[in-house]
Amino acid sequence: MSQTPPPSGGPEAPELYQIRLRGHLDARWATWFDGLTLTRERDGTTLIQGPVQDQAALHGLLQKVRDLGLPLISVTPNDPERNRT
Repeated sequence: MSQTPPPSGGPEAPELYQIRLRGHLDARWATWFDGLTLTRERDGTTLIQGPVQDQAALHGLLQKVRDLGLPLISVTPNDPERNRT
């Protein structure tokens, strides 16, 4: 009887994301966004960035963005390995 080996590795590391919104959010909203970094940009946008564990967590984060009522400009995965040249 053959057994399938257990999956190697373990849980995958969270992927880094950048989410840009039109409008400014105060730093106090960082708690609501599970401690992600909020940066108020000079162009009138807010950049929310940090690690997101998986797709389910990303969808939950995007629901929070929707609930704020601020226009979503972009959602960008930020893979440092992919950006190296």
